[in-house]
Amino acid sequence: MNRTFTCILCPNGCEISVSYSENDISSVSGNKCLKGTEYVEQEIRHPVRTIASSVLVEGGSMPLCSVRLTRPVPKARIFDVMAEIRKIKVKAPVHAGDILLFDVLGLGSDVTATRNVETADADPDAAHF
Repeated sequence: MNRTFTCILCPNGCEISVSYSENDISSVSGNKCLKGTEYVEQEIRHPVRTIASSVLVEGGSMPLCSVRLTRPVPKARIFDVMAEIRKIKVKAPVHAGDILLFDVLGLGSDVTATRNVETADADPDAAHF
């Protein structure tokens, strides 16, 4: 089987052509660095993705908080992971780096907040004496 990938691991964005059968790669061409070969091998043998999304915040200065996974998960499990993320509802305040869901679906990746969301009545710009 022949397939072309656009590598996303560095700014070059190489168009990489691959010949393979099942998990046996016979040739790789078009990559300008070793990262391209690594990327293609991963995409064929075990494709993974990271997810960035948002969760509901109760009593927050904003209704949503952005989140992301701490590690990539198998591409085939993205919709399952998103279903779990959609279930999350947190109470303000939320701080960047807070883990909102540990080890989602046993895949070894946590869902973490990527921004601060203060309580609705808190004014982060107010001077505190």
